[in-house]
Amino acid sequence: MRFALVASLFTALLAAPANAQPPATATAAAPAQLQLWRLDCGEFVIKQYGAFFSDTFQYPAGPKDIVGSCYLIRHGDRYMLWDTGLTDALIGNDFDNPAQTIRLKRSLVDQLKQINVRPEQIETIGISHWHFDHTGQAARFPQARLLMGKGDLDMLRTTPPVDADSAKGLAHWLGGQGKLEEVTADKDVFGDGRVVMLKLPGHTPGHYALLVRLASGNILLSGDQYHFTEQVKNRGVPPFNHDRADTLASMDRFDRIAANLKARIVIQHEPADIAKLPAFPKPAQ
Repeated sequence: MRFALVASLFTALLAAPANAQPPATATAAAPAQLQLWRLDCGEFVIKQYGAFFSDTFQYPAGPKDIVGSCYLIRHGDRYMLWDTGLTDALIGNDFDNPAQTIRLKRSLVDQLKQINVRPEQIETIGISHWHFDHTGQAARFPQARLLMGKGDLDMLRTTPPVDADSAKGLAHWLGGQGKLEEVTADKDVFGDGRVVMLKLPGHTPGHYALLVRLASGNILLSGDQYHFTEQVKNRGVPPFNHDRADTLASMDRFDRIAANLKARIVIQHEPADIAKLPAFPKPAQ
């Protein structure tokens, strides 16, 4: 019986046309176009630079200029904002106190309009951490799904919240009206490994950075893992960070990821890093 079956299969193969082709396979879909824009989200003058940024007396007293940066990611026809900067109530109303001067020149909505992106097109907002200079304009995009570290969301839910301004800015999601995902591990935003939130606690309990794997090369957006270039070499830990040991461990992970992926590090508060991406309105891709 077994011999007869083999023989019949052999006969069928001999009878097949010489030019027979194997069955067609489905063509893999082309990857979605990925683009990244840097958006202006504020300017700061830190008046007591040394005391503010180092718990080891590393730096001179001050002052020091830093910037606030937000980012738009386009994945095919889907849009994500990474951080939402200072509140746009500051436009034309600089805030000044003994510690710092804060200003904002343009809103996110205004910048998006320049590249023909409507607020309602923003599908996802990723927030690196709870600080007010990263949450300020989120409320302009109430339809968006909010991705944020659970540890930081828990802090905003305390009574009173750790920061009233941030809690107010995110009230739509904290109150249950908006779509919210509490992130507890690395998060693959679009499901294809090209935009990934990286869990890096320490600065805050639920702090994240963002990996964007563009066709031109990998980009690592720092969140507040680092605030300026010197901090990378010095392993400087700001005294206001939530946990010193976690901060140092996250610095190690961040640096190893950057080295292994040959990623371009963009420190979101570093003025010199503005030039690492194309000048708005041109995207990196």
